Amino acid sequence: MTLDEYQIIKNLTIPKLKVMSPDELDALSAEIRQFLIMELSAVGGHLGPNLGVVELTLALFRSFDSPQDRFFWDIGHQAYVHKIVTGRANKFDTLRQYKGLSGFVKMSESEHDIWESGHASTSLSGAAGLSAQRDIKKENYHVVSIIGDGALTGGMALEALNHIGDLGTPHIIILNDNNMSISKNVGAISKHINGLRVNPNYLKAKKGTKMALSKVKVGKYVRMSVHTIKKSMKKMLLRDNDNTFFGTMNIDYLGPIDGHNIEQLEQAMEHAKDRKRPVLLHVMTIKGKGYNPAEMDDKGSWHGIGPYSHQHGHKVRKTDKTLRQWSSVVSETVERLAATDEDIIAVTPAMIKGSKLTFFADKYPNRIFDVGIAEEHAMTFSAGAALGHEFKPFLAIYSTFLQRAYDQLLHDVARQNLPLVIGIDRCGFAGGDGETHHGIYDISIMRTIPKLTIVMGKNAEETQQLVYNAFYHYTTRGPVALRYPRGYTQLDYVGQFQQIEYGTWEELTVGQDIAILAFGPQLETAKEVAAALEQSGHSTSIVNAR
Repeated sequence: MTLDEYQIIKNLTIPKLKVMSPDELDALSAEIRQFLIMELSAVGGHLGPNLGVVELTLALFRSFDSPQDRFFWDIGHQAYVHKIVTGRANKFDTLRQYKGLSGFVKMSESEHDIWESGHASTSLSGAAGLSAQRDIKKENYHVVSIIGDGALTGGMALEALNHIGDLGTPHIIILNDNNMSISKNVGAISKHINGLRVNPNYLKAKKGTKMALSKVKVGKYVRMSVHTIKKSMKKMLLRDNDNTFFGTMNIDYLGPIDGHNIEQLEQAMEHAKDRKRPVLLHVMTIKGKGYNPAEMDDKGSWHGIGPYSHQHGHKVRKTDKTLRQWSSVVSETVERLAATDEDIIAVTPAMIKGSKLTFFADKYPNRIFDVGIAEEHAMTFSAGAALGHEFKPFLAIYSTFLQRAYDQLLHDVARQNLPLVIGIDRCGFAGGDGETHHGIYDISIMRTIPKLTIVMGKNAEETQQLVYNAFYHYTTRGPVALRYPRGYTQLDYVGQFQQIEYGTWEELTVGQDIAILAFGPQLETAKEVAAALEQSGHSTSIVNAR
């Protein structure tokens, strides 16, 4: 199916969206969902989050005047509908491809994209800064943050909430609550939000008013009056609740609000605009709404996904069964060692699924700690767990997210010379996720840190050996960082673990003229270069600088 067959989307503009009837909005919502399901089946992307924010995004563009009003999408992976509304539907066949449509918000793509981020929990801070700029310059526009409930586990978001409440300046925060980020959310904030999801007073009043309306058998003017009373009750019940976590921080709380009811969303947004102070709208959505495989997903499998069959809901998997993801090679080795060593624990900042620790969590539920989207805390938590050499923590963290924990790695881990093994996942280029997710800075960052050992295996076999050596030989000298890329590799399980002498390189070929130093999968590239040099008459050495 092509864009030409999606007539509503093809002809959609923001002015047209603003004058659509309820029936037209329902048709548009259904067509957008079908469009996303079809388009992403070919190229992959963040399907689940975007299916959940269709009505929310339409309500935003109907209630506010973008780009005059500013939208801060947290992470930006749920902004596909935003891209459709702002005229980029015809580029979705290039999504997450080189020189194609970004999978995140991108300033160079549209004037409506005013905040770029591939990391969670940044929207509130950025929006607070722009709000201060607006007020000082005496300008008049709305600033709106759209943040998922999972992102509130990030310390930066909590720091921002503290400051926003103190500033007291107009700022509308939309909490998109679907009870999931990539995996199920964790932590006390998540439990608090769970308690806010059901407002018994509102639900009871709504049901009672509906029953009363059904019994009124008088003229239409009386029915209209009762309907007005019902709307007034809703407005009254969706008022500030000072007993919430947000209320204690001087942020008005409105909710819960049905995130798939455009009329209710628009009413709440208009109400928030009238407040002239910080307001949080608690919007409940269903992740993956409208596509059964994604809607029924409780493991995050349809959060970000590669190509799939949209008819059957089956993922297009690698046909070569000898291939294994690098993350799995490492996590399965840790799991194997943990079977005979009860002191090995695993720590992750909300990436159990991404770091392939699901099976570890199933086997050893008391030995894995998901700390939420809080990389700094994850690093220092791991440092504390390593004190006294009682535990052997394994911290699995994406290279791009490690950037956030530099101070903790330097100050709390390396300075104290603690025996921590850090699995640095997805180092190098990250493919379709783009520049915010490329793991190209970790070597530069870590080489500045004393007492830290950096290792990387040339293949799956050597990587497994390095995991073993990191735990039982190298951490006697201090913390160890083990790098591994995104993607797949040939997997041969190691039968017997062996010691690799600390600090050693391996000379793979011996030549007289030129030496090529490389590490990890780049050694395959080094072999190609060496072969070309040999044809030119240059005797070449290849060194595995592991």
